[in-house]
Amino acid sequence: MLTIGLLGGMSWESTQTYYQLLNEGIKQDRGGLHSAKIILNSLDFADIEALQHVGDWPATADILTSAAQAVERAGADFLVICTNTMHKVAPAIQSGIKIPILHIADATALALKAAGIDRVGLLGTRFTMEQDFYKQRLIDQFGIDVIIPDQTQRDTVHSVIYNELCLGTINPTSRQAYLAIIESLSEQGAQAIILGCTEIALLVKQTDTSVPLYDTTEIHAKAAISKALGQ
Repeated sequence: MLTIGLLGGMSWESTQTYYQLLNEGIKQDRGGLHSAKIILNSLDFADIEALQHVGDWPATADILTSAAQAVERAGADFLVICTNTMHKVAPAIQSGIKIPILHIADATALALKAAGIDRVGLLGTRFTMEQDFYKQRLIDQFGIDVIIPDQTQRDTVHSVIYNELCLGTINPTSRQAYLAIIESLSEQGAQAIILGCTEIALLVKQTDTSVPLYDTTEIHAKAAISKALGQ
């Protein structure tokens, strides 16, 4: 079994979901007392968030690269960045380490392609929805058309992530707002919705809507389990 390196804490609310899913998945596959071999470096999200919102991405890349190098030195065989947004600096991180990064957008795209889905709606932070590092990767490398919410809807999605979900607050009113946005994207032709922030699945579940939801946290964790087990 390979050792999984995790960069977490962005936010810790979803990192704990990664930890649980990884261990449950290894136990399900191997049985008995088996659990995942994990090296976790959990960062202080307040530092990262402040840099995100002033646009200092090089500084965030420096912090995450240093953290990734520590994970590599500790013996991880590959790296999982437990956040969609910080994959913006994945190329910079990869250039600073020798172990491979298991990219969350790639894992999600492969799951979509396996289901025959080529037009999706994307929810996430404003950075993930508006910038090209995520959606353009889906378009260019996998031929998946991406629809994003309108400006007002994007503001809502972003605000709920940072002001509620990253703080562990689950608000039923926010859930209804998200479901309305999901329905709007479906009406625009989205065959499914990418929950492109690792906290969103804390708020919205598949049981809440008939529109297929692709939870990037769960997909990423499953991909990490498969890689760790050599499948």
